[in-house]
Amino acid sequence: MAELDSWDVVFIAFAFLFQIILMVHFWLRKWKFDYAMRFGPIVYALSILFAAISIILLVAGKSWSFWVGGFIYLAWAVFGFIVEYRYKISWRRLPIEWSIVGPYILLYLGANMFYWFPLALLYKPLWYVYAVLFAANTYLNITSHKVRAAQAA
Repeated sequence: MAELDSWDVVFIAFAFLFQIILMVHFWLRKWKFDYAMRFGPIVYALSILFAAISIILLVAGKSWSFWVGGFIYLAWAVFGFIVEYRYKISWRRLPIEWSIVGPYILLYLGANMFYWFPLALLYKPLWYVYAVLFAANTYLNITSHKVRAAQAA
């Protein structure tokens, strides 16, 4: 294991906090969709904290791979908030609205990847733990869309 500095520990904590936030949100969305949608803005608002941490990591001189995730999370959150809460676009339906789904997925995956991949540079076992959380979140995310589709039918 490489010697971790305090900023590495901050990055690790926020990478896993990101996954925990998503897991709680997607679990709620799978089982209590309307409840989760009421608290969805909180998931998006937390991106401001993560972007602030990214600024701190940037100023502290950490490599770009450690701070870009927070900015991508912020971009995903702004896009998602505008689509879901500002314009109230119901995009979790068929046919797929690629002009929304494409950027949404790209930004979501980008944020995940830039919290996930740098973990391998710090301590490889953390990379594997994150992979398990990402897989669980992906499952919850995808299946929560099916629940919503069934509710709409």
